[in-house]
Amino acid sequence: MAQQGELHNAYLELEGNLGAGKTTLVRHLLQALGVKGRIKSPTYAVVEPHEALNEQDGLRFPIWHFDFYRFNEPEEFEEAGFRDIFASQGLKISEWAEQAKGMLPLPDLKLKITVNELDGRQVEASAFTPQGLRMLQALEAATPTHSQLTIGHAHSAP
Repeated sequence: MAQQGELHNAYLELEGNLGAGKTTLVRHLLQALGVKGRIKSPTYAVVEPHEALNEQDGLRFPIWHFDFYRFNEPEEFEEAGFRDIFASQGLKISEWAEQAKGMLPLPDLKLKITVNELDGRQVEASAFTPQGLRMLQALEAATPTHSQLTIGHAHSAP
């Protein structure tokens, strides 16, 4: 997934229960994108900014990792000034997007993580934009047939 050029300016939404592995997935993705140093959970800070190198053009691009778990009202999104971040270039990844319902843009790609009875993880991927569909198709092509990834279809709303 980290090899996709589409990822450098996309919005990914992660869904899953506490402990499902959302932040762990983000850590691995950011490391694969070349982010150095400690990658911490944004649970208390709400957002953690990062920067990675686009290997195609040699330019750096911003990454914003959001965790809206502690939001009590969706309006907190607007009050925090996050609309500007979502309107800017870069990769935006959110956890607990339902806490900011109605304030977030449509995700390009949504990854729903569930824990199975053997404590393994299953990921269901769904695209909601043409860019997300291209990312989904590339992800499907790169996924081994024995993986726990379920590819969804394009949707018009999450």
